[in-house]
Amino acid sequence: MIRSGLRRLLWPGVLTAAMLAVLLALGTWQLQRLAWKTALLADIERGEAAAAIPLPPDPRPFTKAFADGVLHEDLAALYGSEVRTTATGPVLGAHLLTPLERQGADPVIVDRGWVPADHPRPTTPATGPVRVEGYVRAPEAPILFGAADDPLARRFFALDPVAIGASLGLSRTASFTLVALGTVPPNTYPIPARQLPRPANNHLMYAFTWFGLAGALLAVFASFCRTTLQREAHPL
Repeated sequence: MIRSGLRRLLWPGVLTAAMLAVLLALGTWQLQRLAWKTALLADIERGEAAAAIPLPPDPRPFTKAFADGVLHEDLAALYGSEVRTTATGPVLGAHLLTPLERQGADPVIVDRGWVPADHPRPTTPATGPVRVEGYVRAPEAPILFGAADDPLARRFFALDPVAIGASLGLSRTASFTLVALGTVPPNTYPIPARQLPRPANNHLMYAFTWFGLAGALLAVFASFCRTTLQREAHPL
């Protein structure tokens, strides 16, 4: 009788082991992501606390740096789509991108900040040499099934500075974006970022979820085994 019960548990046991391996792997992966995200947030904290440095040729993401040059207002473009709350209510807008021509270095695409869709140009255009202080943002790949770029209209939804620079007619462009930091008076555009971004860090909760499901799976399988063996040992 017991042997018959054990045979009945074979395939459920195999399936349970396979599912358990998947759940444990997902939980472990989330712990690895937790370590990575924690280190990333620590880098961001250190970067924000430090003084801006001259923009290096190959900076790390979230490095706070400054660059000198001339902003090409005639090559301005828009990136993304974002609704912000203003004094008049919610307003649809985007981020204003402008190439910064630098002496002795490739131009760098500067994300100067948010502008409303009905006013997509700076309130006060930059003239002459300027210094832009901000943080370095790594390039991003297009999102699958996301909005498509429109190079002719200078409208972009993937922040790929090399591709954007080529669309604007630049022969070479730095492989990263410099996101401007600062404050501006009310009703002045663009509105730059005020601080470095803080990505959400929910990986510990996700890890608990996967490990919790693994524990629940073991509990269900143990109950199934007990019931099956009891039925075999004491048939009606």
